[in-house]
Amino acid sequence: MPELPEVEVTRRGLMDHLPGRTVVAITVSGHRLRTPMPSRSLHEHILARRILTLDRRAKYLLVRMDSGAVLVIHLGMTGKLGLLDGGEPRHRHDHLILTLDNGHQVRLNDSRRFGAVMVWPAATAENAESAFSAGEGIEPLGSEFTAAHLHRLADRKTAPVKSLLMNGRLIAGIGNIYANEILFASRIHPATPAGRLTMADWRRVVAESQRILQLAIATGGSTIADFLGATGHPGYFQLHFQAYGRRHLPCPRCGQPIVKTSLTGRATYFCPACQPPP
Repeated sequence: MPELPEVEVTRRGLMDHLPGRTVVAITVSGHRLRTPMPSRSLHEHILARRILTLDRRAKYLLVRMDSGAVLVIHLGMTGKLGLLDGGEPRHRHDHLILTLDNGHQVRLNDSRRFGAVMVWPAATAENAESAFSAGEGIEPLGSEFTAAHLHRLADRKTAPVKSLLMNGRLIAGIGNIYANEILFASRIHPATPAGRLTMADWRRVVAESQRILQLAIATGGSTIADFLGATGHPGYFQLHFQAYGRRHLPCPRCGQPIVKTSLTGRATYFCPACQPPP
């Protein structure tokens, strides 16, 4: 599933091309995604409107129109949002196509159809965004992501720290890949109860989270299966993995084999020497 870095890479790629462009045609596949495609709202509030800018909140892209309406897109597990020439043949899993006034098209391609498309009309967009944002956690690259804040969130919690990092209602956008990498870099065992972490532990988590996420964005995200950025290029952060996907390979720090286990149903990688169990 695209995580925060992949969504941010997509946003930045589209920011070079979309602002100032007008949507002149909209095509939908007729297939349901995670939620029904809002075809009527797309034609009523997005068609013939000019794109002002693109923002990201958690793993969602927010395309802001000159009318005040907002097009909200979640990539799901296999979604890709790409910019293509209008003459490019339509692909099998292109479920939303926005044709722009310069002939280019923005296409949402999603083979497993776990993505989502929503439209917030101008009249209700502010309230809708406020309610939506309140349900998402703090941004790891934002000013609220501090050791003190995380220490408060984790107070008396017995759930594993890895689960807390991946809880989107508490922290936005950190999925399985980056939780593994962050905890390896922080030398914290993934199963450590979150409430046991000290302020010093959380300071390491904050520093490593921001370092790793920024590096992932700079390298185009992680392409494990089929993620492509908006320009159609894969990411390369997987070349920097220290723990994720490295079962039986030597730890980059100490040489001990990386261990793979399952924690709350998710593949979990760690070094038993550098990340001693709680």
